[in-house]
Amino acid sequence: MADTEIEITADLVRDLLREQHPDLAGLTIREVAGGWGNQMWRLGDQLAVRMQRMDRTPEFQLKERRWLPVLAPRLPLPVPIPVRFGEPSERFPKHWTVMTWVPGEPLDHGTISRGVHAADTLAGFLQALHVAAPAEAPSGRDRGTHPRNCTAGFENFLQAVGADDIAADVRTVWDDAVAAPAWAGPPVWVHGDLHPANVVVADGTLTGIVDFGDMFAGDPAWDLAAAWVLLPAGTAARFFDRYARADEAAIRRARGLAAMKSLFLMLMGQNGDRGLPGGKPHWGPAGRAALDRVLHGV
Repeated sequence: MADTEIEITADLVRDLLREQHPDLAGLTIREVAGGWGNQMWRLGDQLAVRMQRMDRTPEFQLKERRWLPVLAPRLPLPVPIPVRFGEPSERFPKHWTVMTWVPGEPLDHGTISRGVHAADTLAGFLQALHVAAPAEAPSGRDRGTHPRNCTAGFENFLQAVGADDIAADVRTVWDDAVAAPAWAGPPVWVHGDLHPANVVVADGTLTGIVDFGDMFAGDPAWDLAAAWVLLPAGTAARFFDRYARADEAAIRRARGLAAMKSLFLMLMGQNGDRGLPGGKPHWGPAGRAALDRVLHGV
């Protein structure tokens, strides 16, 4: 069955629950807007069902099932915790997982007005997450590598968004990241995909982190890029002061990765404006704002 042939509806979700977790089938089911690789459905007030959709392998859900219960107790912000597993069946030949619901609003539909509080909160979260990972932890593959190994992707994004007015400045930031020394410490746990749709806000600050499907053991700079991608202008320096573990090389790598992530958000915005699959029109302005923060330094 091709991905495009699977129509995920509330009735399907309820039928799957009746088959595999009947004690949950009576809870209210509501679709959650957004999502690409997975589609989310609220299940009552405390839970959510994460349905594999465009992801072509179950790797990301299986990774969350394995490692989130290990990481969650040590993290200072709520994260989704798998509580039940849904296995492929004739009705739905993919994986699905019942997880705890992280309350709040995704940042791509919300705002951060308490910038200092958010910077301190993000720094504390990443301090707790960025500890040495065990040998069996997943590797980063394309994510987690040194920026020098991502130059082709960076150039593709830069060319695609056509940011001619700032292209030279963006490339200068990237070249500096490429020239920075590599991470010399032990591989640490890294979320790997901190962008506005994967963090939750309430009362003007960060209140939760979601979507750990890309988590890996590697260079923390991939998360430190969030200082520019997520936080308001003027708060990156505060973030790095509170984080207190990033040397100059890590900040240089993180700034370059933030530039690349910002370009990606801008490209997704353009794709959304053109009506292309997976495009997110509202990500374009967020990406450009993040890129402006990158260019103004720490």
